[in-house]
Parts: sequence; structure tokens; C-alpha cells
Amino acid sequence: MEPAVAEPAQDEPAVTPDPVPVPGPGDGDRGRHRLPKQRTVSRGSTVLGVAAMAAVGAGGVAAAQGKSPVPVSVPDLVPEGVKQAFTGESAEQSAQPAAADEPVAVADPGEALRNRILAQVDQQKSAAERAELEKRAAAEAKEAAARRVREEAEAKRQAVAEAARKAEAERIAKLARSYVKPVASYTPSSHFGEVSSLWATTHTGQDFAAPTGTPVTAVHSGTITSAGWAGSYGYRIVLRLDDGTELWFCHLSSMVRTSGQVTTGDVIGRVGATGNVTGPHLHLEVRPDGGAPIDPVGWLAERGLTV
Repeated sequence: MEPAVAEPAQDEPAVTPDPVPVPGPGDGDRGRHRLPKQRTVSRGSTVLGVAAMAAVGAGGVAAAQGKSPVPVSVPDLVPEGVKQAFTGESAEQSAQPAAADEPVAVADPGEALRNRILAQVDQQKSAAERAELEKRAAAEAKEAAARRVREEAEAKRQAVAEAARKAEAERIAKLARSYVKPVASYTPSSHFGEVSSLWATTHTGQDFAAPTGTPVTAVHSGTITSAGWAGSYGYRIVLRLDDGTELWFCHLSSMVRTSGQVTTGDVIGRVGATGNVTGPHLHLEVRPDGGAPIDPVGWLAERGLTV
């Protein structure tokens, strides 16, 4: 017979006795195995859980019938898992005191309008500043472009001027090689435009004082169109250049070439004191196209020759 088991107390959990294994053949004491003890939920917890479920069910029926739901109060003795399943609150939430109703702040329409106006003012101010910055940047870019145009124009002008200067220098150098002074060794005396009792009007040429017999050369290539006595000019040779300019060589003591083509540097006569003079010298006149005389010093300077 099995031994009698005492009935468990009301609030104590029932204890199920461990099953006694039946020994097998040959097991002896060493072959026995113990099974873990089985524990059961106390009757008190079970009763409380059933009561809570019944209360919740009653509340649900009342709500379905349009009545006020029955308040459900879960005792503290109910296990936390069961209580949370029915109330939806954790232990921490249920322990916290219920917060008092806080007043809801009502927005002031005037304040809201003020905030919108201030926001619009800020946006307009930002847009105006941005537009001003863009306008200033555009003006600076325009000024920079205009400055570049001016600098490029100035550089181009300087380049053109430099090229013209070089061209003029080359031209003068070339002319200097193709033009020579009429007398190699001399002393400048009377100049163009001077006034004296020796001339009916002003002096019409440039005088090169030199000893009698000093060679006189053709200033440039041309053709001798006249040679002979010319009154107050004494012995004179007229040399016509290819551009029509006439060169008069006066007061010669002798004439070496009296006609035909001559080349730059050819000796055409010699210094003398014939005609209206006070001493031996060469009187040179320059007459463009055979017309009125001009200053020989300036004409020679344009061709790279300095008197």
C-alpha cells in the first residue's frame, strides 16, 4: 500500500511526491535515477487569477450592454504577470502616482501673427541683402571686364606705338645709309630764316663753312638738271631727287658734275666763295617739288642726319 499524503494547507503550494523509479534487473542501488520534483501553482493564486478573469469578463459584458463598466480591482497578491496581462501596466507604471491634469497652453493669435510678420521681414531682409550682394558682384565683374578691355586696348596701343617707333627707326637708319651730308667736315654758320643786309629777304638755306676746294657730294641719288652761274648764288648745281625735291648747291668754286644721274655720295663740286658771300662756304637749299625753300636742317634730320 502507498503511504497516505497529507492534504496541503490553504495558502501553501501542493507538493507532489517524487515518483519512485522501479529498479531494473541487475541495477541494484547504483542504477537508480531520481526525477526532478514537480511544483504546482498554489490554489490561492489560481483562485485570484480566476476571479480577475471573471471580473474582466463582467466588465466586458457591461460595456457591451451599454452600461458603465464594472471597475476591476486586482489585489496585490496577484502575481505580477497575471496583473499586467489584465491591467496593461507594469510594476513601475502602477507604482507611479497619477499625474494631475496639466493645463493646455492656448496659442495667442496675435503672437502667432507677430512671429509670422517677423519671419517674413527676416526673409525679405535676407533676400534684399542677397540681391545687393549679387548687384555688387555684377558691378565688380562689369568693372573688371571693362578694366581688362582698357588694359588690352592700352597694351595694343603701346604695341602699335612700339612697332611704329621701330619702323621709323629702321626707316631713318635706311635713309641714313642712303643720305649723306653734303660736306664731310664743316662748321655750321648762317641758318635758315635769319635776317641780314646780305640778302634781299630772310636767309633761304643752311650754310656749311669749309675751306675752298672741300669736296661737295650728292646728298641722295638723283638727276642734275642745272649747273652754272646763278648771280648772287655764284656757281650753282641743281639736283632733282626722285620725289621731285630740288637741292641747290651754291657758291661753288668749281663744278665736277653738270648733268645726268648721280648716286648718293658722288662728288659733284667743291666749296668756294663765288657770288654774294663773305667767305668760302656751301649754301644748301631744299625746295620740295621745286617750290618755296624749307629748313634744310629739319629735312636732313628726318632722314637721320644731324647738322
